[in-house]
This record gives sequence, structure tokens and C-alpha cells, in this order.
Amino acid sequence: MSTAPARVYAARLVGLPIFDPQGDQVGKVRDLVVAVRSQESQPRVLGMVAEVFGRRRIFVPMTRVTNIDSGQVYTTGLLNMRRFEQRSTETLVIGQLLDRSVVITGSNIAGTVYDVAMEQARNRDWELSRVAVQEPTKGLRRRGQTHVVEWRDVQGLVGREDSQGATHLIAALNEMRPADAASMIHDLPVERRAAVVAALDDERLADVLEELPEEDQVQILEELDSERAADVLEEMSPDDAADLIADLPPETAEILLALMEPDEAEDVRRLMSYVENTAGAMMTPEPVILPPDATIADALAHVRNPDLTPALAALVYVCRQPLETPTGKFLGIAHIQRLLREPPSTLVAGALDDSMESLRPEATIDQVAAHLATYNLVAAPVVDENGHLLGAVTVDDLLDHMLPANWRDRMPRDGGPLGVSRG
Repeated sequence: MSTAPARVYAARLVGLPIFDPQGDQVGKVRDLVVAVRSQESQPRVLGMVAEVFGRRRIFVPMTRVTNIDSGQVYTTGLLNMRRFEQRSTETLVIGQLLDRSVVITGSNIAGTVYDVAMEQARNRDWELSRVAVQEPTKGLRRRGQTHVVEWRDVQGLVGREDSQGATHLIAALNEMRPADAASMIHDLPVERRAAVVAALDDERLADVLEELPEEDQVQILEELDSERAADVLEEMSPDDAADLIADLPPETAEILLALMEPDEAEDVRRLMSYVENTAGAMMTPEPVILPPDATIADALAHVRNPDLTPALAALVYVCRQPLETPTGKFLGIAHIQRLLREPPSTLVAGALDDSMESLRPEATIDQVAAHLATYNLVAAPVVDENGHLLGAVTVDDLLDHMLPANWRDRMPRDGGPLGVSRG
């Protein structure tokens, strides 16, 4: 193995890109797989869990890792694309050791694990060598004292996991994009995932749920109490919430809809009333909607909202009052490129494109795709027979419905390069 740092911390590895010898990125690091034998002997690092195209998790043996340096990992490029399945003799460092409640031997100092370091032994094997432990917060101090000690000097790393919390893993997940956090949560052990879900705030859990396969979404939601499940659904985009509620048993769906805020529930019920895979069923009812007397400056301020997806920020929809969908008369759209070229004090009514036909809610998925492709759009308005704006279909909405069920959990068609398998 090429030159590598003497000590590498697991939490800092998560998310790093993995490259092949040609310099092409083949995946990202998601966890370390180790063989924990006893409290006294340092666990051998067997390999890394890597996420490759299609959010597929594979195993990368440490014998295939040629270099670990600042911000990246290099491999031989010869990887087995078989899906990673954890064995009973294996432990995941991030998934199962982080946040473990431990005691430092000989000091009676108790705390939680917030990181674990690995080092290369003389035989070139990688082993877990150090454990970073944080004491509980005391008094007015913002953080508890931290200690970095030898593996053998920490009690509680081997055995039951019922005292494992989620604080440090939550901190790591909050730094990730929702799709990456969802991918990590998907592969956590059941008990660990339950602890993480319980610790996430409603908004973050909603973001993650939108990125999980349908099976995971339903399972997680059914494990929440009804009040919290309704709160999380309110934080989701209405189209994603409608898709999720449609997968629940009818009686459960009605209970949750009754617990949601009336306005939020009304949007979801309206989306659920449309035939599946039509423009009405896949649209979002909350695009950027402004009156014709709004200024270009107003419009630009709205599309700067960081919570908007790029597709939703690409168009402003101009309507008469009321501005809540279904709106008053739909007047047209204003493209972001046009808005950027106009003086800020100009009214959006002067930047309208009213020449393009709108989609009807009953438009099929093929018709929606053809419309977006024909006009080179990333989003398009959905208007009823009376000229009221109902919502907008974005290209990401379209892809979500065109891709196969549970596409987030599928292998890419070509399977990728094959190499030596585990064991």
C-alpha cells in the first residue's frame, strides 16, 4: 500500500470520494467494516462500505485500497459490485460503535464514543487503535471533556448495543445532503435506525424520508406515533407526502390526514384525488406564485429561497388573486433568465411568457415528458379547465415517476466492473 497517514479517523472518512487508478471516482466511503474479537485485541479493519452509482452499497476490502490521503481514497479499481451484506462476525464502525456508552479503564470516566481511529500494523493490516470519548456536558460548559485513548483501555465496546445513543451519528447525518443521509440510514441495523429516527428533528426526517425507498418510508412512518408522523408529513413536500400516504393502509392514512394541519391535509388530499402517473398526481402545489404587480426584485428574492429545488426556482408563476393553489386566473410564467436581464424595479407582468400551452392535470406521464422535452423546460404549470393554476410539474417529479419502483435501491444496468469477492 502506498504512503498513508499514520492514523485515520473513521468519522472523517465518511463521504470521501473513492478513485480508481485512472483518477475516476467510483464511489464514496460510507462506513468501515471491522472484526471485533475482544476488548483487549485491536479489531482488524476488513474493508470499507462504499456507495457506488445508484446508491448501491458494496464492500471494498482493505487489500484493494492503495492509498488514503487528504480528502480521498484510492483503490486498485478491481471491485466486486455485489451488494454489501453485513455478516454476524462483522461490526460497522459508524453504524454500531459511534455513540456507544463506554467507561475508560482505571479512571471511571464515562462518556460516549464520538470517533474511532485506525492505524496500519507492521504486517500492513489496518487495525482500530484509538477511541475518542466525550464526557457528558457538565454545568454551563457547552461540551463535555474529550479523551483519546487506546482501544484496550475502553470498556463497553464489545457486547450489547442497548446503551448506544445517536448524538454523534446525528451530527454527521446533519452535515450530509438528504440523499446521502438517507442512504446511510437505509443500511443501519434496525435498532440503530430506530434510535436515529427518534433523534432526528421533524424537518430533517422529512427531508430524509423523501429520499428513501417506499418500503423504508412506510416502515419508518408506521413506527412513529401518530402525532409525530403527522408532523413529519407536514414537513414533506405535498406530492411526496401524498405518495407516501397512498402506500399506507386506508385507516392509517385517514388518521394521519385528520391530525395534519387542515391546509396541509387539503393539498395532500387534492393530489391523491388525481389518477396515478398524471400531471395532477405528480405536481407540487407550492411553486413560486406572484401577482402581476410584483417587481422583478420580489421575484428574485423568492427564487433565492435555499429550500427551493433548482427546477422550482427556474420559473415564477404569475396569477391573479388568490395566490394559493388553485389560484385566480393564471397569466403566464417568467423564466429566471429573463428576470435576471430586467431592471429590479420592473413589474413581472412585463417579463411574462404567455405563449406556451399549459398542462392539464389529466395529462399522462408520456405527455408531460413530451411537453418538457419539446419546450426545453425543467418545470411547467398545471392549469385546470377554468384557467386556474393547480401546481407545477418539475423534471425531478417526472423522473421519480418514470424510474422503476425502488430505483434508489437498485443496481445500475451494466453492473459495473467485477473483481475479487469477499472472503
